[in-house]
Amino acid sequence: MSQAPKRRRSGGRAGNTRRSSPEVINQMPWRLPQNIDAPVEPLGPEGVEAIHDGAMRILEEIGIEFLNEEALDLFRAAGCTVNGTNVRMGRDWVMEMLATAPSDFYITPRNPDKKIQIGGKTILFGNVSSPPNYWDLTTGKTPGSRAQCADLLKLTQYFNCIHFAGGYPVEPVDVHPSVRHLDVVFDKMVLTDKVAHAYSLGRERVEDVMEMVKIAGGLSEEEFQASPHMYTNINSTSPLKHDVPMIDGCLRCVRRGQAVMVTPFTLAGAMAPVTMAGAVCQSIAEALSAIALFQYVNPGCPCVIGTFTSNVDMKTGAPAFGTPEYMRATQMTGQMARFYGLPLRASGSCAANVPDGQAMWETSNALWSAVQSGTNVVYHAAGWLEGGLIASPEKFIMDCEVLQMIQRYLEPVTFATGPDDIAFDAIKEVGPEGHFFGIQHTQDRYEEAFYQPMVSDWSNFEAWDLKGGIWTAERAHLLFKEIIASFEAPPMDIAVRDELADFVARRKAEGGAPTDF
Repeated sequence: MSQAPKRRRSGGRAGNTRRSSPEVINQMPWRLPQNIDAPVEPLGPEGVEAIHDGAMRILEEIGIEFLNEEALDLFRAAGCTVNGTNVRMGRDWVMEMLATAPSDFYITPRNPDKKIQIGGKTILFGNVSSPPNYWDLTTGKTPGSRAQCADLLKLTQYFNCIHFAGGYPVEPVDVHPSVRHLDVVFDKMVLTDKVAHAYSLGRERVEDVMEMVKIAGGLSEEEFQASPHMYTNINSTSPLKHDVPMIDGCLRCVRRGQAVMVTPFTLAGAMAPVTMAGAVCQSIAEALSAIALFQYVNPGCPCVIGTFTSNVDMKTGAPAFGTPEYMRATQMTGQMARFYGLPLRASGSCAANVPDGQAMWETSNALWSAVQSGTNVVYHAAGWLEGGLIASPEKFIMDCEVLQMIQRYLEPVTFATGPDDIAFDAIKEVGPEGHFFGIQHTQDRYEEAFYQPMVSDWSNFEAWDLKGGIWTAERAHLLFKEIIASFEAPPMDIAVRDELADFVARRKAEGGAPTDF
């Protein structure tokens, strides 16, 4: 089992170690990274066709359960076969609907400089979303609070390698569920200026978030509906089911032109077949059934197909992440997303309980599988622990280190574009007896030469020990505290902030949202 990192006991040096201030953290500038690599494609053409045919047969012969009555009425109107809550749909109709879905689109938050592209070769990273628990080096594992949620939102805003805000980065269980969305979205609108998410958990929650996004952006209803300004993400209830509130929320979003991500959460051997091909096939069918419905309601509405297919420990039933099976399933789903012409969502994830080696190798595997698969949107890219049950600021910062390495990796290689890149003259100057540290060619490129670590320590043991060496998670904790202490919220007009506060107060007085479904 994953264990907590041991604290170094060296006369208190670890506790007194000083870092440079956050203003000089080695951050890359805000950018929308472009994935220049060719995707890994484990399936041949016959494999793609087999999964497509299997998914279509599921939709035609088995059907998907839709518990939402409005969805059932819409499927009837579209000519699908509805028997109780079971919906069967022909492949020709499904493909006709998918043909109207855009392969890429943009979402513009209240700060237009943080506009993001979903699709193409762009790969975006988002924060951890929805864990009920929080863990850091001082608190240990605790139920999430609004203050902890706000701190994680501050990290979301602070790091340039985080491009959008997911759901609650930790569930603030100290706020009543009926008004929780109002408080957290208020904090999200004020503490960040990046693209934000709405939970599709009934009419009130999603409608409230759309109104708050409008207020924060100073948008009229016409402007809001003209292009996406926020998004929602739903999971199917695997196997082969979509519930009431999530479909309701998505229908409300697509009717107003906002983006929807449909991400089945399928665990091979538990909620899906034990074979990767079978699990991916089922996941594709579940996602396409909902996306086809949304395209029927509003042709051309922005939709993303998601993958969250992994395996379980067959001895315990516990989910596993960052495994070879997880990586292959993500790559396979990437092939299918390109087959259907849809943007792809994947995730950074791990099953480790604390920010240790297990956490980082599992998360790195998951993140690199997103790169390999041509993923456009990476959910849970920073801060996830214990299979999604814990959010951790130390893990958030350690993950951002990996994300910056990925962004550095994705920068175009400049070789063969000129003599300075090939460096023939530099090689000639040094010859077989010298070194490259001090020559002008190196000095001119010193700052940009290689990735500069943020929390990693690349010194040897003696140097590390001399300066009071501490574990990476401890270093990340110190950095977390410094960032929070010096954090400045992005600018917001006081009148806009007051309007948001008034909206929250009014909706709280009206009772917020129901807590029974």
